[in-house]
Amino acid sequence: MNSTTRFKLSAMMFLEFFIWGAWFVSLGTYLGTTLKASGAETGAVFSTQCWGAIIAPFIVGLIADRYFNAEKILAIIHLIGAVLLYQAYKAPDVSVLYPYILGYMILYMPTLALVNSVSFNQMQDPEKEFGKIRVWGTIGWIIAGVSISYIFSWDSEISIRAGLLRNTFLMASIASLILGILSFTLPKTPPKVDKSEKIRIGELLGFDALKLLKDKNFAVFFISAMLICIPLAFYYQVAHPYLENSGISNPTVKMTIGQISEALFLLLIPVFFSKYGFKKTILVGMIAWSVRYLLFAFGNGNELSFMLYIGIALHGICYDFFFVSGQIYTNSKAGEKFKSSAQGLITLATYGVGMLIGFQIAGLISDSYLLADGTKDYKMIWIIPAGIAAAVFLLFAMLFNDKTKSEIEAKAI
Repeated sequence: MNSTTRFKLSAMMFLEFFIWGAWFVSLGTYLGTTLKASGAETGAVFSTQCWGAIIAPFIVGLIADRYFNAEKILAIIHLIGAVLLYQAYKAPDVSVLYPYILGYMILYMPTLALVNSVSFNQMQDPEKEFGKIRVWGTIGWIIAGVSISYIFSWDSEISIRAGLLRNTFLMASIASLILGILSFTLPKTPPKVDKSEKIRIGELLGFDALKLLKDKNFAVFFISAMLICIPLAFYYQVAHPYLENSGISNPTVKMTIGQISEALFLLLIPVFFSKYGFKKTILVGMIAWSVRYLLFAFGNGNELSFMLYIGIALHGICYDFFFVSGQIYTNSKAGEKFKSSAQGLITLATYGVGMLIGFQIAGLISDSYLLADGTKDYKMIWIIPAGIAAAVFLLFAMLFNDKTKSEIEAKAI
């Protein structure tokens, strides 16, 4: 890969995740404070991500893989996305905002697969090369947070009250426009599937991999993966407004500690796999969710603020040790024939169904613990997902038998 191509792919990854991080992290605070959304309405807006994840396989499988170059679809989606984000920027209330965000996420979620496809198509050795490109996505997300907090100060208490978080959509819209134009210059990535080949919906959604559920261990993992996404949804939906209400200054940039942690712990997964095996690694990821939410429940923005920062930093263990480990485990169980279908099935179950349920529950719980003075009982709001994560931990610990340890270790090393 030459330096020009590497620069373009790195810029693509940077902008791809800069766009998402620019508006998604502070969304909960914006909805609750500026648009006066209820917990249920906030949950519905966050759930658009799940509908995007559910619909994404059809866009990628039916269009990108068969008829058009991936880079051209990426360009068109991001140009349309720029318009939708601009409309979201101008939306005066939740009822107007929701359809624009729904339309945007249905288009955006497929781009996560498209940027990978464009990248892999240019690599001779993806296992060695992809990480160096993908890390720019994490940097993009972090820079989005730094921009919001330190360059523009949109998430300061005064700015939030003035409604300036609305500008995050404008920033994301401009970045989407830039990425749309840049995408036309990306290396050509033609369709991989013959357009005359018969379309199989089951393959697109990963249903071909359902036969893996006959394996008790995989079934336990599958159910656990879906259930653990319920507490995960609480973090995305509630953490930012909670930090802001706790008096933590510039909460958007503080939450990027989680992305830094994610990048660091990603490097430790092979070590944990080789030393402790899949079951213990994934159990550490599960219990970390409970620990993080208990830290949120009993910490505060004053003398116990360190508990909140530790909770944010645990994101690397929570995410990497469960989801990345789970992807490796799924890959080892599926075999060559069902690798793509199995990963599609897990994505549908987690980011689709699991988080869809999670966002709805998080919204209902938030409304249930709304106090008479307009504040929320965040201690109980965090204790509930901590309990759910602990229950999933016990379920997995008791029912999963780590028979394939050596096989998975070989995949991880």
